[in-house]
Amino acid sequence: MAMECGTERIAGCQFNLSVMSDDFVDVILGSLDTVDMSKVWRDTDDVTTCVRGRLEHVFDVVKAVYMHAVKTGKHVEMSGTFSIGCPGDSSGDTYMDATAERMNEANVSDISQKAGCKFALYPMNTSNYMDVIYEQIDLSKARGVEVSPSHYSTRLDGEVNDIYKAMEEAFTKVQEVVSHTTMTFTISANSPSSKK
Repeated sequence: MAMECGTERIAGCQFNLSVMSDDFVDVILGSLDTVDMSKVWRDTDDVTTCVRGRLEHVFDVVKAVYMHAVKTGKHVEMSGTFSIGCPGDSSGDTYMDATAERMNEANVSDISQKAGCKFALYPMNTSNYMDVIYEQIDLSKARGVEVSPSHYSTRLDGEVNDIYKAMEEAFTKVQEVVSHTTMTFTISANSPSSKK
């Protein structure tokens, strides 16, 4: 059974931000401090940052953290896991703001940045999970990003805003039909190596 807080299901993301630069501490902490996290619960330790709340607010925060880091021009990677409906989850450690307004969208929507991303959807407890995954991969092709197969994942290339939108739409559609859904991702921008 999915845990709920009020009428909304609790979503979350645990992520780490890697900055290939001597000033990585300033970039990471600066990105975390710049983002408005007033609509999510947040915990940062020495390994990851975890945010929990309504699905749209979690995606808003995670994307904004990455966008503020990559606008520095440094090579930045973010890896993480989104989750919703985990039976072992609890309603503690969360904040479920009732309004849908995204607090960071206006501050990052004009940032133009190309990136590559690999993501994998995991619809749990369903026998037709591959059909659910293939449907979302096919839909991603119409979302303004280049979609290509990769071992154990799907690759997305394009603007960071479009990549996060494609991932959010895919995750949202799957969780509407599969109560426990997780999605892993790694996104990289400003890499010195060419796309392979």
